[in-house]
Amino acid sequence: MTKPNPNHPSYAILYVDSPEASARFYAELLSAKPAEASPTFALFALDSGLKLGLWSRHTVQPPPSAEPGAAELGIRLANDAAVDATHADWRGKGVTILREPFGQDFGRSFVALDPDGHRLRIYALAGET
Repeated sequence: MTKPNPNHPSYAILYVDSPEASARFYAELLSAKPAEASPTFALFALDSGLKLGLWSRHTVQPPPSAEPGAAELGIRLANDAAVDATHADWRGKGVTILREPFGQDFGRSFVALDPDGHRLRIYALAGET
């Protein structure tokens, strides 16, 4: 097994209004429980190896300067059918959909928003079956 490169990112943090509310949202969408949760911070350790932190934008120092939606979390799925099925599932759960499924040069995707307006791009690469 190769060791992870210590210079490669392995952790993403989203600044959120309520870490507790955001943790409930992500727990349902990702079918995962937070590894850590407090009123000001929640942490998911995902099977992909990524750690996703949800930090209160009211307590993080220094304060954030970017608005939600200035970046995206990408979730790669196996194929176009999985993109469409996930879209239908999330719509059924009441998730805000910013862009319905569509084709781009890299493949099929849709864009959803978390409760704070952070973009979630669900995609499958072109040619994947």
